[in-house]
Amino acid sequence: MIEVFPYADEADEQRGLDVYNAVWPHDRVGLDEVRAYRASLRDYVDLLARIDGTMAGFALAAIAPQWPERAFALVTVLPELRGRGTGTALYEAVSAWAHERSLGVLETIVADNDPESLAFAKRRSFTEDVHELGVSLDLRQTEPPIAKPPEDVEIVTWAERPELARGMYEVVLEAIPDIPGAEQEQIEPFEEWLEHDMRGPRDRPEATFVAVAGDEVIGYAKFSLSSAQPTTAHHDLTGVKRSWRGRGVARALKATQIAWAKAHGYQELRTTNEERNAPIRRLNQELGYRPSTGRIFLKGPPASPTGW
Repeated sequence: MIEVFPYADEADEQRGLDVYNAVWPHDRVGLDEVRAYRASLRDYVDLLARIDGTMAGFALAAIAPQWPERAFALVTVLPELRGRGTGTALYEAVSAWAHERSLGVLETIVADNDPESLAFAKRRSFTEDVHELGVSLDLRQTEPPIAKPPEDVEIVTWAERPELARGMYEVVLEAIPDIPGAEQEQIEPFEEWLEHDMRGPRDRPEATFVAVAGDEVIGYAKFSLSSAQPTTAHHDLTGVKRSWRGRGVARALKATQIAWAKAHGYQELRTTNEERNAPIRRLNQELGYRPSTGRIFLKGPPASPTGW
């Protein structure tokens, strides 16, 4: 028998996180990070699924402020328990949640090395929307490149210059719309962006690097650091203002990040980039990053109410 039910307590939180981390080992997270993510959402539900009393799956349905017209749905089933109806039961449950909120589109995500999950989504009329290719850099075998910003450009940490936050936000306003697949993303107002994107448990001012020309912030790059992955640092946004692109600012920021991560004992850097984002993909390749697990975003319909 399959049971699907919402979280009841902290023990259920941990059970859901254990399922997620088992299926997404390259993107493990901790409870503090999950809770911070929930706090950034407009609405959400967390669900667990059991088969004959055995924990088998987890699902999340959420409305993010950046995409209020759709529901993000993540259905995760332990590999050894797939093919027994758990994924379908969770999909129907998140679909019901979306229908109750008059949302007719679901967005989901699968790892690009998980053909089983991709096939599950496509059988339910989901189509590929965005493919982010994964790359990683082994810092144990890497000598950090020299950071050479353009003349009169200085790279500092946000910890050193906390007053630069507003200028970093101005970079976001130019950079996000130019990322393939993110053209329609709604950027939160400054204070919300600062709280949700820059002050979470994975964000550290000393691991956020800002390129400054005079008094102007022209670009920045930040890491996302998880206590669940103490030797791996994930690249977050690397953004440069349009008028400064093609002049070596992004390269200097990345080189600074590599040097910082190696000096602070990290063994690996990871990131994903939309496959159409040729400039950053080319830069990563030149800096020695090699292919690793990526992710595929898909859009599709909620299950028909008649199927419940």
